[in-house]
Amino acid sequence: MFDLLEAKVEQYNRPDFIALDPISIPHQYTRPQDIEITAFWASILAWGQRKTIINKCQELFGLMDHAPYDFILHHQENDLKPFLDFKHRTFNATDTLYFIDFLRRHYQRFDSLEDAFLVGMNRESANVESALIGFQEVFTDSPFFPARTRKHIASPQRKSSCKRLNMFLRWMVRKDDRGVDFGIWDRILPAQLVCPCDVHVDRVGRVLGLIQRPVTDWQTALELTESLKELCPEDPVKYDFALFGLGIEGFAS
Repeated sequence: MFDLLEAKVEQYNRPDFIALDPISIPHQYTRPQDIEITAFWASILAWGQRKTIINKCQELFGLMDHAPYDFILHHQENDLKPFLDFKHRTFNATDTLYFIDFLRRHYQRFDSLEDAFLVGMNRESANVESALIGFQEVFTDSPFFPARTRKHIASPQRKSSCKRLNMFLRWMVRKDDRGVDFGIWDRILPAQLVCPCDVHVDRVGRVLGLIQRPVTDWQTALELTESLKELCPEDPVKYDFALFGLGIEGFAS
């Protein structure tokens, strides 16, 4: 199994992977804050067909003149009107406007979105569980927070596998020279990441015996990650490429 997964990491952790994946959106930017904003939003909208996800992200950031960090900090109220028509599946204008408001408030205080994930977490933490719990608390800490938007920010406290946020953290934290993940954050370690548990990863992980838990939830994501740490303790989530790729290929289907 180790040789199979290593070979698939080599096959899929390469720039060819980017074009058809939502990670192609932040790869259009070079400013760290633009990368963070577009990666965060692309991961949250990563629901459905990948082509549609990419097109909706292009639409969204086109409304910001493809300068999201400048827009977030300097927009005026009238600039928000075009966003009233933005929608992707259950993500609607209310959610969009709150995301903009949250990001504005955050970047007025901090240079990096990483700070929002550091509440209750440090370099001794076993994994990013407390980071995800703390982030939801930070994200929802506003008297104007719309209750409907909570469903877009998963938390281990609600037993979610937190697939999208774990994917975002992989993009920001993992460091290698392959040109896919960005590795622009330094205060969360690759060894602390939890593997995004999407349908492909979940199915292949079960066939390979990496997952025994009968349901898919936060504990399942932890179980999978612990199994992957036996193969590579310092960077277990690199195998996300392998498991996802095998799923796309139809392995075990």
